Amino acid sequence: MEMRLATVRVRGGQPGAATGDLIVAVVIEGGLAGTLRALGKRWSARAGRRARALGFHGREGERVLVGSDGEQLVLFGAGKDPAVATWSRLGGRTRREATEQGARRVTALPGPGGEGSSSLRAFVEGFHLAGYRFVELKGKSEPVHLPALTVLGESLPSVDETKTLLAEIETVVQAVCAARSLVNRPASVATPTHLADWARSAGKGIRGLTVDVLDARRMKRDGLAGTLAVAQGTAEPPRFIVMRYAPRGARKRVALVGKAITFDSGGLSLKPPKSMETMKYDMAGGAAVLATVAAAARLGLGVAVTGYVPATENLPGPAAQKPGDVIRYLNGTTVEVLNTDAEGRLVLADGLVLASRDKPDAIIDLATLTGAARIALGVRYAAILGSHQETIDALVAAGTRAGESLWQLPMPAEYRDSLRSTVADVRNIGMGPEGGTITAAIFLEHFVNGVPWAHLDIAGPAFAEQDWPDCPRGGSGFGVRLLLSYLRELGAES
Repeated sequence: MEMRLATVRVRGGQPGAATGDLIVAVVIEGGLAGTLRALGKRWSARAGRRARALGFHGREGERVLVGSDGEQLVLFGAGKDPAVATWSRLGGRTRREATEQGARRVTALPGPGGEGSSSLRAFVEGFHLAGYRFVELKGKSEPVHLPALTVLGESLPSVDETKTLLAEIETVVQAVCAARSLVNRPASVATPTHLADWARSAGKGIRGLTVDVLDARRMKRDGLAGTLAVAQGTAEPPRFIVMRYAPRGARKRVALVGKAITFDSGGLSLKPPKSMETMKYDMAGGAAVLATVAAAARLGLGVAVTGYVPATENLPGPAAQKPGDVIRYLNGTTVEVLNTDAEGRLVLADGLVLASRDKPDAIIDLATLTGAARIALGVRYAAILGSHQETIDALVAAGTRAGESLWQLPMPAEYRDSLRSTVADVRNIGMGPEGGTITAAIFLEHFVNGVPWAHLDIAGPAFAEQDWPDCPRGGSGFGVRLLLSYLRELGAES
């Protein structure tokens, strides 16, 4: 189901000509005087007095509201050198302000710093994304507030470029919102079968896009032992989803692997009750991969993309895998399972082995893998690790362009001994609680087989525990914008 999006227009003009129920002017730190001059006599004196009274300097997060004859002006601070992520947050704050004020017509004045294509893209994406609401399970329908946005500036991209940009933004936003909704649905709804059905539906009618869904019988035949081992404790049938986009003439091939544990109780290594409350979001990596591949096809990107999504629940049923069990993988590697709550890496290993057999130019996996990543980097950064620095650098740059931040962690050789097993090739957890994000990545590297690879641990930013400027509480869809930016750049290069 597609989300209804607000109408957005971009047109040239001077700030003093702005009209609407709500006018939003972005102020770079230290640039208040220039913004007030650009606004003209109608606003400059009153807005200046109000800003000075509140000690407004243009720092990010600062806000000044001024009213006049049915119109309102808001000044939003952007900081000294706003990054793309800042522009996304500013777009989100604009949408939230419009909703709070009941404004139907909003005019945004991003100023010279916000009129380039990258900052404009981020601002409009943030505006749309802040309007996302998960209401499909509400007993009473909530009113949908869809303000119309006009972005006004003197140095905006050309009309043709803007038209293309706005169309791309809509496709990207719909993909992010689709991933959010998959995460936000309860585990009783968003089962592995539901993910498979969503993928089939998303793939219909799109040229070059195919979907193959493996059931437990086919998974056993194909040797996908990790996913089947995790699924032993649940009555919900597992699914392994393969979504392929193969455009004609593509010279680059990328594999995306997404963890999709649709509910994680920890298995026999049971989590505390409080820790289970949001464990429906443990499939956020898989949701991002499915949404990304579908969007890449809709955008007609010039790179072949295959998504591998192992999907299952992790429950402590009577047949559940037990600590001490050993799994033999398709590539011959054996794994001793000492903690059944370290199950994400067990299913990802299946996807990495399959992806490696196709010898793509790069493999990228996304997973809500370790609480250690959330502790280390908080909720606005994902950890990135891997075997190929060029791919890592390209993904970090893509994250910067998309407003989704990555931070590289090392994979030191001296940590590898902590995964040695006395009965198998490797164990699924390290020797202690330290460096959990790193040892998880080292575990995954055993299944990559020399292909350039990057691992994104998105445990922090995949789920918002409280409202963010461009995302209400719940699934964030993190990774979709980043991956599409990476694929767009790769397709353009090739």
